[in-house]
Amino acid sequence: MNEFFNYLRDFMVQFWANVVQFFYNWVVYKWTFMPTYNGEYSDILNSYSSTWGTAGWIFFWIFIVLAFALICGILWIIFIFLRKYIRFSKRELDKEKMADEIEQLNNELYQAVTEKNKILNLKVGSLGLRPEGAKADLNEGQEDDTDDTLKEVTSRFSRLIQVDNKYKNLDTNIPDVPNFTLEELCNKFRNFAASSMGLYYSIDDIRRMFAGMGTSKFLILEGISGTGKTSLPYALGKFFVNDATICSVQPSWRDRTELIGYFNEFTKKFNETDFLRAIYEASFRKDFNIIVLDEMNLARVEYYFAEFLSVMEMPNVNEWKVQLLSSPDKSDPKHIIDGKFLLNQNSYFFGTANNDDSTFTISDKVYDRAMSIVFNDRAHAFDCEYQDSLLVPYSQVAELYRQAIVNNPISKVTLDKFAALDAFSLKNFKLVFGNRIMKQLNMFIPIYVACGGTEFEGLDFFFTTKILRKFSSLNIGFLKDELKNLIVEINKLFGKNNFKLAKAQIEELIKMN
Repeated sequence: MNEFFNYLRDFMVQFWANVVQFFYNWVVYKWTFMPTYNGEYSDILNSYSSTWGTAGWIFFWIFIVLAFALICGILWIIFIFLRKYIRFSKRELDKEKMADEIEQLNNELYQAVTEKNKILNLKVGSLGLRPEGAKADLNEGQEDDTDDTLKEVTSRFSRLIQVDNKYKNLDTNIPDVPNFTLEELCNKFRNFAASSMGLYYSIDDIRRMFAGMGTSKFLILEGISGTGKTSLPYALGKFFVNDATICSVQPSWRDRTELIGYFNEFTKKFNETDFLRAIYEASFRKDFNIIVLDEMNLARVEYYFAEFLSVMEMPNVNEWKVQLLSSPDKSDPKHIIDGKFLLNQNSYFFGTANNDDSTFTISDKVYDRAMSIVFNDRAHAFDCEYQDSLLVPYSQVAELYRQAIVNNPISKVTLDKFAALDAFSLKNFKLVFGNRIMKQLNMFIPIYVACGGTEFEGLDFFFTTKILRKFSSLNIGFLKDELKNLIVEINKLFGKNNFKLAKAQIEELIKMN
């Protein structure tokens, strides 16, 4: 019996010595040296167990059971403590969240009370009375301002009412620029960007941009970072003397409310965004209105921009209406009728996109409805004469687009060659030019020619961005021979010195696979 208690003594001495050594190593060595002591406990057990006898073994197993129960009890206490701590932390987080919501509601309530007081003061003034603290009577002009302010605070769209008031008595007509052409427009903007802003672009990219604007209201600018994608529409806004609206797309965007806002049932106000104000203000202006969706593929474009893609597909531009609210209100802004807003034709949407691990792939649905320009490198600096900004009405440029389509139709020879290329793509790659692409083709090429380019240059760009882009979804590893034959077919139809963009893209596809 005594031998068992001697074993128990030596065991406890060794155990606490190891506990002390454990914490010492943890402090000194920072977990880099943490030895185990299983062998020492075995040596102590072996040295005493042979002399215990039956009673000693009975006490040994009782000791094991009690030690196991003690460990389980300690673990149970730790579990209870952690569970209570987690519940406490969750309650504290819920309290903080609730406090934030209460603070937000208090702010909204304060704004509502402030607006109510403004309305009461304005109503008192309209009765010919003077609110306490007022020092002068209102004259006729001030009464008009009072009516505008009253409408602003009572309307569901306070920011859009401000736009109404801004353009209420403003003449926005712009005279036409005499003897003006699309080629001149391209050259003037390129020189403006270089001389006034230090931004350099190739004349081909400028022609593609303006021809793309004549083909679609939505342009995608993609490529490597630092090539001037966002700077291009920004400079275009400066050139047209109407600054572009830059909307930074967020990864959390899931639907159109992130883009245009939503109706707040508590305040009975529409939470208006910069994007909504920009497209609404365009309805008062006669010039170009540029809106940039910066880093547009941080979220899925076909989610938050889907309604605009569908609206801009309608053949009748009078049906380009965006539903904001389900019911009208007499205090709504001037150009919101029956809760709907008509998208004006002078609005252009530019989306910038980087292709990396942090972005989503842009779907064919989006690409097919837009014109895409890829920037692979920066253009070289060049000398040019100073060019000032240009105030030109949208209607004049739209008429130039219309005249270009009428005066520069694609030649029958070129269309026949393109049809042969279409047949080759269908036979070897199961890709075909749809009706939408053919419609865009018959608009883009004539405008591109009017901008100073050639038919083959325009076809090369169009074929590369509209057709070859779709090849990324094919299994190119099994189509190398077909791709090589495609280059042969292009040389046969258009000549070895043409379609440089397309052939370079095809060769890149072959190398990558």
